[in-house]
Amino acid sequence: MTEKMLKFVHLEQKYPQKREAAERRTDFDEIYASFEPDAAADQAGRCSQCGVPFCQAHCPLYNNIPDWLRLTTEGRMEEAYAISAATNNLPEITGRICPQDRLCEGNCVIEQSTHGAVTIGSVEKYITDTAFENGWVKAPVPGQENGLSVGIIGGGPAGMAAAEQLRLKGYDVHIYDRYDRMGGLLVYGIPAFKLEKHIVERRIRLLEEAGIVMHTNFEVGRDASLEELRRKHDSVLIATGVYKARDLKVPGVGLKNIYPALEYLTTSNRQGMGDAVPAYDDGTLNAKDKHVVVVGGGDTAMDCVRTAVRQGARSVKCLYRRDRANMPGSQREVANAEEEGVEFVWLTNPEAFVGDDKVNGVRAVKMRLGAPDAGGRQSPEVIEGSSYTMEADMAILALGFEPEDLPSLFEAPELGVSRWGTVKIDFRSMMTNLDGVFAAGDIARGASLVVWAIRDGRDAADRIDEYLLARKEAAA
Repeated sequence: MTEKMLKFVHLEQKYPQKREAAERRTDFDEIYASFEPDAAADQAGRCSQCGVPFCQAHCPLYNNIPDWLRLTTEGRMEEAYAISAATNNLPEITGRICPQDRLCEGNCVIEQSTHGAVTIGSVEKYITDTAFENGWVKAPVPGQENGLSVGIIGGGPAGMAAAEQLRLKGYDVHIYDRYDRMGGLLVYGIPAFKLEKHIVERRIRLLEEAGIVMHTNFEVGRDASLEELRRKHDSVLIATGVYKARDLKVPGVGLKNIYPALEYLTTSNRQGMGDAVPAYDDGTLNAKDKHVVVVGGGDTAMDCVRTAVRQGARSVKCLYRRDRANMPGSQREVANAEEEGVEFVWLTNPEAFVGDDKVNGVRAVKMRLGAPDAGGRQSPEVIEGSSYTMEADMAILALGFEPEDLPSLFEAPELGVSRWGTVKIDFRSMMTNLDGVFAAGDIARGASLVVWAIRDGRDAADRIDEYLLARKEAAA
């Protein structure tokens, strides 16, 4: 065993203060989510600095991971942060919530050699938290103003990343968001045990310090039409994300105590941030002492089941129509949920919700995976005669998200959308069919990861800059 691997094995002995966390969580990343300097250097030092950095190649932002791991090992933390921030506008967030097991860490050479991946996400979190503590993180102030203005619809990760990049280029930037806080799903969708809300608020304050103007409680179509924003700004970026819950068409779905995942998570997050939330206080959207059934297999479903556990649910079951190997969400999240007492009911699909006025059970049917299609994907098939009913006095539907009808909402029937409802763009220019109107993130890509939203926001900022400079040059 190499010296680096010995360091890895003995980390728990070196840092006994982590023992309590280790007893709750066997996954290395979560045990060492908060590093001491020596532990961070030890873990970063496990990087083999391979000639072909697969970790970097599998990062949507193409973060220079090997270099900032090496700098962390050498104790050159300010330089490590500079390298990290050069390609990532929200490293303190991706370090916490990125599914590293599917991206960088899952493709680490050491992971492939069965010795366990370098815990890249935890080191990334440590680097950025250290940078904030030492005052190295600065507001994105441009060297020179260019006199041009961009309006961004949506204050989530795509909008935030685009806003910072555009501000650095000298643009006057305004963000319009329909909620009372900026941050989008970072604030309202992701639970605080995965992403502390003050972390998001800290980044938003930096954008405000840079002169980016935030318009909260602003609905395009109510407070201004898309056309009015086009007249106000030289360019407009649509970065609204996708929030419409996918439907489940089964009998009984209209019973009380059946909720879409985002409504449940938003209620929990608002309560955690100190808002007055009657639906939580009166027990309506509170899982305490309830038998909870969550339908779905993605990361949002994992957020729901783990939130229900923390709220004191009597039991929590997760129904998924395929098996564990075919879960769309992070396997790390599944393992975390299992350790916290969630029961996964694989190869099972809801057939109906039962009850008189309120749900009191889920009638489920067993499934099996059929022959693979041309793409290798196996479709679930019903096993006849396998129906049974499980107890449930609260059901949460976490079946994914779809775009809202933006042409109608924005009073812009001319805005082109795809057959899936996403805003249609030229993926080279990122422009919609409307001149000077761009789109980025989930509203153009479809529901995806935060790290892809950041990448899209950065790319959109570059395309907007190219468009406006070309237009300015043509007018000169």
